[in-house]
Amino acid sequence: MAIDAELLKILVCPACKAPVTLTSDEQGLRCGTCKRVYPIKDDIPIMLVDEARVES
Repeated sequence: MAIDAELLKILVCPACKAPVTLTSDEQGLRCGTCKRVYPIKDDIPIMLVDEARVES
């Protein structure tokens, strides 16, 4: 099950408050500003800065 479109509209990066987008593999949410990727586990986005990885 994918992330609900309405939920995706309101989610923001907890580190910089910028909007997040679904990654191409639909396994995470990516912040375009600070480049953090928050994992999605069991269809639940884990929006914790400590759980995110930073992509270049």
